[in-house]
Amino acid sequence: MKPSSQSPRKQSMLSDSLQRRLNAYALAASAAGVGMLALAQPAEARIIYTKTHHVIGTGGTYHLRLDDKGADFLIYQRLLRSGWSLLRAEGLGDNAVEGYATGRGSWGICYPSSGGGCADALLKGSAVSSKRTFVANRKGALMAETFCSENCGYRAGPWGRNRADGYLGLKFKIGKQIHYGWVHMTVLVPDNGTIKATVLGYAYETIANKPIITGKTKGLDVVTVQPGSLGHLAAGRK
Repeated sequence: MKPSSQSPRKQSMLSDSLQRRLNAYALAASAAGVGMLALAQPAEARIIYTKTHHVIGTGGTYHLRLDDKGADFLIYQRLLRSGWSLLRAEGLGDNAVEGYATGRGSWGICYPSSGGGCADALLKGSAVSSKRTFVANRKGALMAETFCSENCGYRAGPWGRNRADGYLGLKFKIGKQIHYGWVHMTVLVPDNGTIKATVLGYAYETIANKPIITGKTKGLDVVTVQPGSLGHLAAGRK
């Protein structure tokens, strides 16, 4: 019997077509789920970075959730009736922000009017690690404050006097292990005394107790996710 000359060819064409589809699917799934892959293989992708642009208006609160296991922080602005305008950062639970209790810090004197210590404005390239001091309290740590009654011009706090662009250092727990992160922000204190803060991005280290460098958003150990993306949701953020 003469063998068919079409069977092997049809089998080969079907195999090639299926292989191309599988390759395309794998590529798309890899791109969409980069955040999930990062969490599944923390040894290869150690830093999770999220770029954002959120303006904290008068009386506004920004709830920063790094993951779904309790890594929560609040950054909020309050305009008080007495003429004070405050910008504070607070770690929820056992979480804390890098800074100093009331007294002298690296940037100068820290005497916030409402107590609670001050949150430092770190430079880009700074290491956030166990070697730094962190403020953990229910009042939050002061970033900037102004007073504007008959005359405006009083400015205090590391973000209100020294730096409009900086990084807020974070220390938080995933389970019982300590992790570190940062928030990139700009803080403007105009002549009318109202503080305007903008969150530009944030990152955290997935390996426990490992220091993180402020502003590092590129490299083999960095995975970038966008708010609202599949990778963002896979990382436990909303």
